[in-house]
Amino acid sequence: MSLYGLLTFCAVYALAVATPGPGVAAIIARSLAHGLKGAPAFIAGFVVGDFVWFAIAATGLAALAKTAAVLFVAIKWAGVAYLLYLAWKLWTAPAERIAVDDGGKNQHGWRAFVASLMLTLANPKAILFFLALLPTVIDLASLDALRFVEISAAMIVVLPVVLGTYALLATRARQLFTTPAAVRRLNRSSGVAMAGAAVVVATR
Repeated sequence: MSLYGLLTFCAVYALAVATPGPGVAAIIARSLAHGLKGAPAFIAGFVVGDFVWFAIAATGLAALAKTAAVLFVAIKWAGVAYLLYLAWKLWTAPAERIAVDDGGKNQHGWRAFVASLMLTLANPKAILFFLALLPTVIDLASLDALRFVEISAAMIVVLPVVLGTYALLATRARQLFTTPAAVRRLNRSSGVAMAGAAVVVATR
């Protein structure tokens, strides 16, 4: 794959990841509520989910995505249910002052990973990109093992950088919320954002 082709893919993929959607809403809401705790695992779920869709597109299994519609519907509604559960937890969370030094160990990493993985597998934006837009960016018919590795490596770099930037900015914004009233507003706005992500997934 030429350098120009790889850079073109990186640019298009970065724009697709950065475009507001369920994934971006979820990472912002989670970072506002919890800081960077669990963020690496949460972002890793998005990476693995995108790999699943990339593998389906690259190996010509787009037809499988259609024939396995029941499975994907089940994953979709499981993701919606979990996002709504998180939204409810945020809405009802006690208004305690936020400790802004959230540099400790990640908590509930596997839960964060599973949540973002399910969200990605059910995300209409991810499905649209890998099954519809990706073939217009790269020639999947001539995708050999080397090109597959190159694109995979690009995804490993691009997605964490984009979503990590969102997480860092949202975490920095948490420092503005140091009173119980402000924390209550933060929790509820984060809950609304998480519920909004669930609605987007459910209605697509």
